[in-house]
Amino acid sequence: MMIHAYHEMHLRKAMHNIGDMFDFAINDLGLDRTDYAGMFAGSTICRRIENGEPKYLIGMSGAELAIDIIQETTGRIVETEGDFADVSYERSPDYWCGWASCYYQWLRTIPYKELFRIASYEEISFMYRTLHEADVTKFAEVMDQRRAVGIRETNLKRIRTSYGCSQSELARMSGVSLRSIQMYEQRNKDINRGQLETIARLARALGCRAEDLLEPAAISRVRI
Repeated sequence: MMIHAYHEMHLRKAMHNIGDMFDFAINDLGLDRTDYAGMFAGSTICRRIENGEPKYLIGMSGAELAIDIIQETTGRIVETEGDFADVSYERSPDYWCGWASCYYQWLRTIPYKELFRIASYEEISFMYRTLHEADVTKFAEVMDQRRAVGIRETNLKRIRTSYGCSQSELARMSGVSLRSIQMYEQRNKDINRGQLETIARLARALGCRAEDLLEPAAISRVRI
C-alpha cells in the first residue's frame, strides 16, 4: 500500500497553492516556465512540500511560496506591494499545470524532480489544451503512460551533455536557435523531420555525425 506524505484532506488546498505559485511566478513576475520549474524542484521548500510539512503545504499562499523559492535559489529579493495571501489565478494554464502536477506528485509519492523528468513543465503545458477540462485522474493516466514507457534522453541531449556544453552554447556554436534545440530535446519537435542543414550544423558543433542525432523510429513522444 502506498503511503502518502500527507492526508488527502489537505490535497485540494495543496493543489490550489502550487497552482497559484506557478501562475504568480510565471505570469506576474515574468519568470521563464522551465527556469522556474527547475528553481522549484531544486529548492528545500519543494522537499518540505513533498514531505508534507504543513507550513509550506497549506500554511503559505502560492505567491508567498514563489517569493521564498526565488530568494532561496537565486538570492533575489522580490519587491511586492500589498498582501498576496488571498490572490487566486485558478483559471490560467499555468495554474492548471501546477495544480495537476501537485496531484500526481501526491498520488505517486515521487519527487518533483522525477515528475519533471517524466514530462517537462513545457510538455505539461501542452497537455493543458486537451486535458484541462477532464478530471485530473486523466492527467495521472497520461503521466503513468509516460512513466511506463520510460522515455529516455534524446540523442541530441545525450551527446550535448557528454560534449559539456549548455543549450545556449550549442545555439551559439551551431547557429540553430535555442528554442529549436529545446524543442528537439523535449521531443516537442521531431528531429528526424528537421531540415538537413539544421541537423548538419548541430552535428558539426558537437563533433558527431548527423545520423548520430537522429532518433530510432520506435522512440516517440507519447501522444495525448
